[in-house]
Amino acid sequence: MENSPNCDPGVVNSAEENCAICLDKVREKKTLTCLHSFCSECINSVFKSKPACPICNTYHGKYTGNQPVGTMNVTRSWMNLPGFDRCGTIVIQYSFPAGIQGAEHPNPGVRYSSTSRTAYLPDCEEGNKVLRLLTKAFERKLIFTVGRSVTTGLNNVITWNDIHHKTNIDGGPQSFGYPDPEYLSRVQEELRLKGVTEDN
Repeated sequence: MENSPNCDPGVVNSAEENCAICLDKVREKKTLTCLHSFCSECINSVFKSKPACPICNTYHGKYTGNQPVGTMNVTRSWMNLPGFDRCGTIVIQYSFPAGIQGAEHPNPGVRYSSTSRTAYLPDCEEGNKVLRLLTKAFERKLIFTVGRSVTTGLNNVITWNDIHHKTNIDGGPQSFGYPDPEYLSRVQEELRLKGVTEDN
């Protein structure tokens, strides 16, 4: 009887000795900080277009997105968010004027409409850490992009770019609001995958 493959993640299979890019045996091994290894030539080639691990999508180095020109304004309120008593609220207001897509967007030369979004964070230590990371992500043009809206189905609009925000004060996760005890840790992981950390 043939043995079934060993699925224990702690066991290195022979397939893992192959480069996930060229599918051949790894040559001049280069291991990224996410601990995935590739041929040095293969990963260098991939990084020319996108500095992210092809396996786990963790960004390495400073990555800049294609977010259009806009503003991020922060104010503070004494209002409490559900699940965060007595710490107040950080209110983030994003605003983008209408414009024309550039070469970095899906349809260069096509117009996109203006938009504004409001998001909320608890005014606590971890909430302020997330605010610092979101500010860094905004400066790197990573929070928004131009494309197709998942919500409305419209094309050529400014949309979120896989960094989730709480756009409602309450209603829980299903309404993009609070309470949601795991939100602050989840959004930090989303930011980390785009290369945005306190160290980078």
